Amino acid sequence: MVLKIHGAPTSPNTKRVTMLCKEFALDYELVELSFWTEDQKKPEFVEKYSPLAQVPVLDDDGFVLYESRAIAFYLAAKARSPLLPSEDDVKRRARYEQAVQTEVCHVDHLAYSLAWEKIWKAYTGLTTDEERVKEYARTLEETFDAYDKILSKQKYLAGDELTLADLFHLPHGNLFPQCGYTWLEDGKRPNLYRWWKELNARPSWQAVKDHA
Repeated sequence: MVLKIHGAPTSPNTKRVTMLCKEFALDYELVELSFWTEDQKKPEFVEKYSPLAQVPVLDDDGFVLYESRAIAFYLAAKARSPLLPSEDDVKRRARYEQAVQTEVCHVDHLAYSLAWEKIWKAYTGLTTDEERVKEYARTLEETFDAYDKILSKQKYLAGDELTLADLFHLPHGNLFPQCGYTWLEDGKRPNLYRWWKELNARPSWQAVKDHA
């Protein structure tokens, strides 16, 4: 069966899922939804697919799953991918979980908030809160300083092997230049730059970066 991914083609979270479908060579159909018409909030969609009225949503032959990272874990397990470390190696799995939680708590939330202020507010006629922008940017810069130190000792965030934790950064990380920030590309943090350049070059990301 072909996987169905319900999501908006420009949504970073939708791209996180379709990127991994490409990574694992899993056939999928993108069922396109529009944020402008609030398709994700329509009663039938909320009832059947997403009680939180958010995308993406996976439908695997009737098995429905929402939240992009939960979908990612499922797809990686389905594909038996080494990008999801085995629970048999407790220490390696713990390092991986640490990296995932760091991305969620210290990067993605702030990256989304920054993009909301610098990009998406303009589309809705709202005014950017520059004080919030400064705080988000300051905190992200501190995080990327820490990342550079981590990556000076190992190739990837969870060790010397690539995991989902690394790839999870791609969708929102690629919005930073649109927000006016080049932390990942400017080379001032050489280890971070090396890591980011490698991630960005992956064919799976290149295939979906403009349209999920």
